[in-house]
This record gives sequence, C-alpha cells and structure tokens, in this order.
Amino acid sequence: MAREHWSIGRWGLIGALIAGAVLLFAACGGEGEESEQAASAVESAAQQEQQYDDSSLAQSSDAAGSRSAGAAEEAAQEDREAAATAARTYGVAEEEADEAEEAEEAEEEASSSGGSAARPRSASSASASSVSADEEEAAVRPSRGSPSATTFEDYRRTGFADAREDDTSTFSLDVDRTSYRLALNWAREGYEIDPASVRAEEWVNAFDYGYEQPAGEDFFRIVTDLLEHPLDGERVIARVGFQAPELADDVPLNVTLVLDASGSMVEGNRVEIARAAAESIRDGLRRQDRMAVVHFSTDVLSQYTAWPDRPDAREIERSIDALSPHESTNVQAGLDRGVEFAAQMRRQRPDAFNYIVLMSDGVANVDATDPFAILRRSGDLQEGNPLRLITIGVGIANYNDYLLEQLAQHGNGWYRYLGSVDEARATFGRGNWLALSRPFADAARAQVRWDAEHVAEWRILGYENRVTSDRSFTEDRREFAEIPAGSATTAFYELSLTDAARRAGAFSLGSVELRWLTPIGRDARSQQAEIFGDLAERGDALSRFGGVVALAADRYSALSRFGDGSARGPIGEELLDLREELERLDRELGHLDSYRDFGLLLDAMVSAAPAGSSGGSGYSR
Repeated sequence: MAREHWSIGRWGLIGALIAGAVLLFAACGGEGEESEQAASAVESAAQQEQQYDDSSLAQSSDAAGSRSAGAAEEAAQEDREAAATAARTYGVAEEEADEAEEAEEAEEEASSSGGSAARPRSASSASASSVSADEEEAAVRPSRGSPSATTFEDYRRTGFADAREDDTSTFSLDVDRTSYRLALNWAREGYEIDPASVRAEEWVNAFDYGYEQPAGEDFFRIVTDLLEHPLDGERVIARVGFQAPELADDVPLNVTLVLDASGSMVEGNRVEIARAAAESIRDGLRRQDRMAVVHFSTDVLSQYTAWPDRPDAREIERSIDALSPHESTNVQAGLDRGVEFAAQMRRQRPDAFNYIVLMSDGVANVDATDPFAILRRSGDLQEGNPLRLITIGVGIANYNDYLLEQLAQHGNGWYRYLGSVDEARATFGRGNWLALSRPFADAARAQVRWDAEHVAEWRILGYENRVTSDRSFTEDRREFAEIPAGSATTAFYELSLTDAARRAGAFSLGSVELRWLTPIGRDARSQQAEIFGDLAERGDALSRFGGVVALAADRYSALSRFGDGSARGPIGEELLDLREELERLDRELGHLDSYRDFGLLLDAMVSAAPAGSSGGSGYSR
C-alpha cells in the first residue's frame, strides 16, 4: 500500500477536531459551562481551518520552492501530535456522548415504567439477577459493524443427501482454525462477525476433544459416536474424529520466513505480532536447523535479506528486528525469493523438512494478486520432499483471508491467524512450533459410506471448500491436507435415521476410510473403521460441546445467503437454543478458557441474529 494511504493530512485533522468538538457539544446537551467549552472548541477548530487555508494559499504562491528536510520533519511531527490530540478529543467526546445518551434513555424508561431502570450488566457477569434477556443481549451486542476492506470467499453450504441415491461423503482433512480465531478477535474488539468469514470445520477443529493417542506411530486413531441433536428431535448428530500420533522431533528443519513489510502493516500492531511470531520461531529452532529471512514490499527489500544460516546467527536476528512498514504489497516477489532460498536449502539438506512461512495481512496489490496465479509462478514441482507453505494472518480491517487460506491449502501447508503478540508467542513457542512442524501425513483425505438401511439422509457440517468428488479419493492431490504429528481433525454430520435404525437402537451407520502419503518417501497408506451408533448413548461433554460449535457455526454462516434479513429470526431462534445447550455443559466445562471464549462468540452471534417469531434453520433441504 502506498505511503500516502497511511499518512494523515491536515484536512483530516481539522475534520477530526471539528467532529470531536461537535460530539462534545452534543454530550453536554447544549447547556451550561460545558456547552460553552464545546462551542469554543468548534470555533477554535474553525479558526485552525482558516489558518490552514491562509497558509496553503501562501505556500501555493511559491510552488517552485521546497522545504528543507529539517522543516519537513518538524511539520510531520506537528501532524502526528495534532493527530494524536484529535484522536483523544474525538474518543472522549464520543464516549461522553454515548454515556449521556444511555443515561437519557434509562431515565425515560424509568419514568415511563414508574420505577428505576436496570443497569445493563457485562456479558461475563455470572451473578443471577432480575436483568431481562433483552438487556443481557444488549450487553453483548457488537458496538460496530464488521471490519472494512476484508476479503472472504463465501462458500455455499451443502444440503442433505438421500442415502439411497448418494451414500458417500468425501472430503480433505483440515487442521486450520483461523476462521474461529479471527471471529474471536473480532468479537473481543466489538465487531460483528461476518457470516462469510465462518468456516464451520475451522471452528470445530479449534478445540481439543481429548482423543486418545493411536496404538502405534504409523496410523490414526479413529473415533466415532452418535449424539442427540439439540435442535431437532427427529435427527441425530454423528461425530467422526481422526487423531494423528505424536512423533519424535528428530528431523532437521529448513525454515524460510517471508515477512510482509508493506505500508498496510502499519495498521494496529501487525508488525509487532509478525515480529513476535518470527522471533518465537527462531528461538524454537535448534542448531541442526537452518533459517532464512525475506522482507517484501513493492519488491524484495534486499537490504534486510538474511541468507540461509543457523537460527542463532546474528544476521537472522537483525533481519527480524528490522521489520517495518514501507510501501505496496508484492506477495509474488516475496514468495519467489522465499522459494529460491527454500529450494537451495533442500538441495543442501535433502533429509530435512522444508517450510516457507508467509506472515502478512494478505492485501496483495502489486504483480499477481490471485492465490492460484501466485502459486503457478512460485510453486514447487518436486514431489518427493515438498516445500510446505504456512500462512500467518495478522490484522482486522484491510485483511484478505481468501488469499492466505488458499495459498496454504494449495501450497501443501496450513493457515493460522494471530490476534496479539501473546498469541503469536504461544502459537510458535518452542514446544508448539516443533510439534506443528513435524508432519505425519500428506494429502490426507477421508471417505464416509453411509448404510442406507439405517441412514435416510445425511449432511456434513462445514468442509464446504474441502468436499471433493468421490472419484478423487484415490488421487494424491496437493490440495488435500498436511496433518502435523499429534493433531486431530473432527467432522460432524446431521443424520435422519430410518425406522429400522430406531427400532434396533444400536446399529452400524456405515464405514470410514482414510488415505494419505508419508511425508518423506511418499508411501501410500490407508485405514478403515466402522461407524457404530447407539441411541442410548448421549455422548460425553466434549463431544456435545463440539456438536454445539458445529451447528452454531453452520447456522450463522447461512446468514450471508439471505441479504434481505429473512433468515435472521429463524436462525436466531436456533442460536438461542444452542446457547441453552451450551449452558447445560457449564458444570463440566465451565473451567475451560475455550468454553468461555466460545460462549462470548455465541452471545455475539445471537446479538447479530435476533430471534424471530418462527422456527426453522432458514435453509432449504
């Protein structure tokens, strides 16, 4: 992004000062000493505007002249100080105006009801009081809309399939959880969650369901069970989980960091987050590993390039420390150089795993900007020991999720989102990073075959961009997932059972088969298991929690398909039902941070989709 996009002009400052003064005037109610101060502030701002007009005319009469470097820097410093003052003025005035408006509304409500108005309580409050459900909902309602300039791919949800006509479900496994982390960050910042950003499988796979480790190091553990459907007594939920084994960290690593140093990275604390993640990766590597660093803006910033070396090399550390925003965003140039370094290290160390880690907000605006065009030019043609592309997203507004997600999916890697410096350090701390960087399976995919004698209809929750044709199951495609050692993938299905199944009580639902390639050597592996159902079993708390997560994400994502708002009421009803189901799990799971975080998200979704008078999912069978 060009420099002028993130510098502040004086016209913007004058506007901010006037806006702040007007809001302060409004907050004061137009009366008393405070209102006189507000009026004075407006007058002062207008005077500053006139002074700037006069100075601008004087400067334009001498266009051939130019300011010295010192004078320009002094002016820039004045702009920055004025901008900070304007921001503080605007923020205080806006907050006071909001408080005044809330107090006035509460006073009117109290006078009309003949009593005192209840004060809205925090969404995190656990006290049992007489606060109404509407007031609780208002307490967690996002204060602003979705962030601006964000790019998501709105994948169409899959419908129910008649098992007599189509009994097979084929999909790539998935260990991404970015959609969930992104939504959680938005909710914490007061933004409304964009339904198009919700990929249900990434919400489901953000949680640990406590699967046991496989018996050996060569195969997955497959877990299946049947749950009550919390929204529909005529249906059930089936869970199919896959747990990869933990492996020893005995394979050396080649890691190339490709760091976005474009102007858009100046927003918020994007640079600080990316730098913290890069430094954590460096700290987690061993002397046997190798590392290189590339910075890119409009082109590769060669002055900051660190050539392949040991992770503790001084040039590596200096390069990471030097990360700062510059101009436009040429992801293509950065990845081209990153692939060069990674291929060089692979030739020198053929027995090492090879990772390229792209850290960016994804806002590509120079050269190729489409993920597939970028991969065609920066792709890796070697199949034996592939280069693995990890994408790390930072930022809220002005963020391209689609680019980063597709680069990772088709680049033989995975995708993460980081919302804070602490999260960056936790995600890429030594133990966690070494586990993530040890692949167990490549091109991993699953195929479920339902038994039409017992299953009448079926539908997978999420995985819309991972579902693939049944015939592709035998093909070793690059877009099928890499599964790190020790990680797990879970899929939930909505099922309608036949009368024969309900009479039997316990029965076979069908079978599942996994296929994958070993990371080095590319040996083909497969594994099968039966899916068994027992209507007498309710499932443990973690599996029921996962079902709530899957259904909530699936239902909320449907809102993007109803621009007229017609589905908000029915979907809001279902989200309320899911919140009640979540509350039933509080005794067993309430001590978990993950449970409380999802509760915050579910409250935000309920607020964004208020319940209507009619039920139903708002989605066609």
